[in-house]
Amino acid sequence: MKRHKTGYKGVYYRLGDRLSGKGKEKIFYIVFKKNGKVYEEKVGRQYADEMTPAQASRKRAARIDGKQQSRKEIREQAKAAKIAEAGKMTLSRLWEEYKKNKPQSKSLGTDKANFEKHLKPDLGDKEPHKIIRLETDRLRINLLKKYKPQTVKHVFSLLKRLVNFGVGRQLCQNLNFKLEPIKVDNQKTEDLNSEQLKNLLTAIDNSTDIEAANIMRLALYTGMRRGEMFKLQWNDVDFQRGFISIRNPKGGVSQKIPLNEQARHILENHSKTQINKDKNNPKYSEYVFVRPDGKPFKEIWKRVNAIKKAAELPADFRALHGLRHTYASMLASSGKVDLYTLQKLLTHKSPVMTQRYAHLRDEALKNASALAGDIIDAATKSNVIEIKEGNGH
Repeated sequence: MKRHKTGYKGVYYRLGDRLSGKGKEKIFYIVFKKNGKVYEEKVGRQYADEMTPAQASRKRAARIDGKQQSRKEIREQAKAAKIAEAGKMTLSRLWEEYKKNKPQSKSLGTDKANFEKHLKPDLGDKEPHKIIRLETDRLRINLLKKYKPQTVKHVFSLLKRLVNFGVGRQLCQNLNFKLEPIKVDNQKTEDLNSEQLKNLLTAIDNSTDIEAANIMRLALYTGMRRGEMFKLQWNDVDFQRGFISIRNPKGGVSQKIPLNEQARHILENHSKTQINKDKNNPKYSEYVFVRPDGKPFKEIWKRVNAIKKAAELPADFRALHGLRHTYASMLASSGKVDLYTLQKLLTHKSPVMTQRYAHLRDEALKNASALAGDIIDAATKSNVIEIKEGNGH
């Protein structure tokens, strides 16, 4: 369309069809220069917007003075804001980068649940350096109202790991404050007395759930963790040399533990699970303990709790982890196993975790020392009696 000048500088119009469809009307435009850039934009129609050359000129002056932004300026600002927003390394973006760099992490599933459920809703859109202490304090307080301290500790540990990951790769700035540590009393050491242990073994022997029963037996005789037993494969059991290989234990480095006679008996008598229906060419699961579909367990708490209930054990006794504690407590209290050996048997990465059993070993040593004193006293008294009797003759 042809430009038509008006009596105002930088204001012109073109003739176009009226929006009503009847006849023509003037469509006014303004042209101006600002910050070294030339802007040209439509400001209104003669009839539809009741625009006049004078009104168009006033809009032009307002654009130049900065009192109003041009449509182009608004678009450019919106585009710049969008680019800046896309470039922000928010906690959610850090999580996506973290996942890509930790594909083999055993805790990735737990981390994902903690991020999606606890961190993303309140902090996901925040850049780490823009998170304020009040926000983390509120998050901590609210989580502690609903969850155990250990769970809250895992959430804040993930937050710290994500930020450290970003800072280490120069993706973001660090938090402007130090996260308050979550205090957790995780030194609970479960144990069973002789009567409870007898009841449990009876309940295990009476159970028809072979998988659950043998998992509990193996936990009691080896101290293996639940996850380690779930991942246990037949190739991990060396019957000839007498060792069990632990795949990806909690400490991170694969280790071996002795295959004692009780554990050997359990595994030698535990049938392999056939995973096809071909009698002539049967295929068996590579895993020792499997579900009815032939796949390894991810959870078995309902089945082991049924045995625990039959044994009438305390409600707060954890059916598998509690047996690991029982195994460790029995060894420590025997006085025949030093803490370094116990650490290796439990595959603890650090001796700090094994220290929780130190008091049991100390008690056994005290009992042994007291026994030695009693023996010496008895021998001394016996000697005194013999001397007196000798003097009498």
